[in-house]
Amino acid sequence: MWGLLLALATFAPAVDLGLGTPGASGLGLAPPATTKAPVSTLAPSSNPAQQPSGKNNGTSEQHVRIRFVKKKKVIIKKRKKLTRPRPLVTTGPPVITTPAGALDLPEEKEPGCPPLGLESLRVSDSQLEASSSQSFGLGPHRGRLNIQSGLEDGDLYDGAWCAEPQDAEPWLQVDARHPTRFSGIITQGRNSVWRYDWVTSYKVQFSNDSRTWWGSRNRSSGMDAVFPANSDPETPVLNLLPEPQVARFIRLLPQTWLQGGDSCLRAEILACPVSDPNDLFPKAPALGSSDPLDFRHHNYKAMRKLMKQVNEQCPNVTRIYSIGKSHQGLKLYVMEMSDHPGQHELGEPEVRYVAGMHGNEALGRELLLLLMQYLCREFLRGDPRVTRLLTETRIHLLPSMNPDGYETAFRRGSELVGWAEGRWNQQGIDLNHNFADLNTPLWEAEDDGLVPDTVPNHHLPLPTYYTLPNATVAPETRAVIEWMERIPFVLSANLHGGELVVSYPFDMTRTPWAARELTPTPDDAVFRWLSTVYAGTNRAMQDPDRRPCHSQDFSLHGNIINGADWHTVPGSMNDFSYLHTNCFEVTVELSCDKFPHENELPQEWENNKDALLTYLEQVRVGIAGVVRDKDTELGIADAVISVDGINHDVTTAWGGDYWRLLTPGDYMVTASAEGYHSVTRSCRVTFEEGPVPCNFHLTKTPKQRLRELLASGAKVPPDLRRRLERLRGQKN
Repeated sequence: MWGLLLALATFAPAVDLGLGTPGASGLGLAPPATTKAPVSTLAPSSNPAQQPSGKNNGTSEQHVRIRFVKKKKVIIKKRKKLTRPRPLVTTGPPVITTPAGALDLPEEKEPGCPPLGLESLRVSDSQLEASSSQSFGLGPHRGRLNIQSGLEDGDLYDGAWCAEPQDAEPWLQVDARHPTRFSGIITQGRNSVWRYDWVTSYKVQFSNDSRTWWGSRNRSSGMDAVFPANSDPETPVLNLLPEPQVARFIRLLPQTWLQGGDSCLRAEILACPVSDPNDLFPKAPALGSSDPLDFRHHNYKAMRKLMKQVNEQCPNVTRIYSIGKSHQGLKLYVMEMSDHPGQHELGEPEVRYVAGMHGNEALGRELLLLLMQYLCREFLRGDPRVTRLLTETRIHLLPSMNPDGYETAFRRGSELVGWAEGRWNQQGIDLNHNFADLNTPLWEAEDDGLVPDTVPNHHLPLPTYYTLPNATVAPETRAVIEWMERIPFVLSANLHGGELVVSYPFDMTRTPWAARELTPTPDDAVFRWLSTVYAGTNRAMQDPDRRPCHSQDFSLHGNIINGADWHTVPGSMNDFSYLHTNCFEVTVELSCDKFPHENELPQEWENNKDALLTYLEQVRVGIAGVVRDKDTELGIADAVISVDGINHDVTTAWGGDYWRLLTPGDYMVTASAEGYHSVTRSCRVTFEEGPVPCNFHLTKTPKQRLRELLASGAKVPPDLRRRLERLRGQKN
């Protein structure tokens, strides 16, 4: 049956049969992709040099092999047995192309191999060579899957390796440094805002000494295999080798490329390690973690199952709740972790991590699933650091803000999803540009001298246009805004991928036409501290030997950057969180690879584990306290906490408690509330772990007392009557 279906797929490659294959994560059958696969053709058996550049016509000469066996004058038709291809590096159904004669498959297929590490930078620049390069910015070190170019024309870092135009026999070579079983190649074209270049076909060669080479051959013809490559710059194309080859070096030799363009490509190599019993080669660094956690990619169903397991394992300190639904109706689940889940405790700060805002940036999602497993396990083991976190803080983990986009990316798989697919929600909305722009009305009011007397410098209301029924606001965005308004969050981080840097607000440039411009908040010192804490405890960011992910070297500035000074993002969640609520939020770009392979998850966990914990602990930096009514000792909700010299206030929660993040220093702090006399006091923040207590007792104004007495029908006391008479006399 499988052979028949594969034959049908050969003759009608664009037809979606709706068949899923087990993903590498072992999650069983994945749902069929809803969009067209990157490539659905097989390699052409004809000479690719005779084909038009930039086009693949490989389906024109496909045949199903049938043997005719004559026995006793009876002709018996036998169809050669076809084996079902096993999954390779993807977490969903892989999109596979193979050279000509691909239907002549062996009885036993080699198991899938993970990526060698060109995209994740495990393969160093020194391991890449080429026959020629147009410039340093187009050198072999740029031939990495999904690498991005700079924005300027002729940028030093462009998005591919490109051979010189006069190079008649171009090649890109990778030194694996160890005997390796090569099983496949993934290619892309050139990422550039100025050019269109991509290779349309290539050959592959192997060597053990970089001098003697042999090629990958078709099993049917014995000729060198020619693999179909790309038909656009960005779509990843996977080719499996007819037979996996064990070697140390692998070469890609472009044969044809887009007419009028250059021989340019980005690549990833699929490769399995080979045992070295004689220890002839230095051992490769091991990727792993000693924590017994579930290191795999989880689709929506698997994510729900894992969260339920954590809740059942630690029922006293966990709670699962939903804040809303995606456009396709998938629930936005949150894991709450605290010693009293489900309730806000007076004086206990609320913190959150949000991941998966861009659905194809999968590492943050897995890190939060790993974090909830780790916190549960370590709490049960009595780890003092984790116990303190869960008893003194209420932690909320949203692993997937954009579950629709993630499901699209998951079906493609870690190496085939590309740079952008799955980024947006199902409506095509980029959620990180979808929050209300509160920056513009604030800055306009500041320019008119209206802040803070007429227009507040905090808790800015939603603009009218944003609340209209026909406003372009994603359901995921609305759900998160209501979540922000419901819980008095103090600290947050938004986990992204594709770079290694921590960015902090403001994300939007103050000059409207500026693509990038340093635009700090009044709390710039706090945001720089928070960003430095995460970057300084992240192993990958602190590696002095790591190379930049793409075109900017953020390590020159401590791996932190002001968001607007990187690229302007109107309507970002960071800016909205700061201007609409009390919460201070940064963006953490976790990895060069947006969707790392599963075998890299243990190392990524180790890279980020301490940073995730240390960042949560920063909620104790600054001052905290309760604002109470002096007469009743009841907490005062929505009291305003102002700090001299910082033009941004925070407010108290419904119980009168507040938290104000501050760097060490002496501050004059004022608490004020409607109907009360304001109180100012000095509060010192030290380098010792806090928060420093800074409580306030406010006295009602005579007008407020009179209003409350009259409302209750009571008589006005003589002292209050005399005071009111004096005030009237002063007025007159």
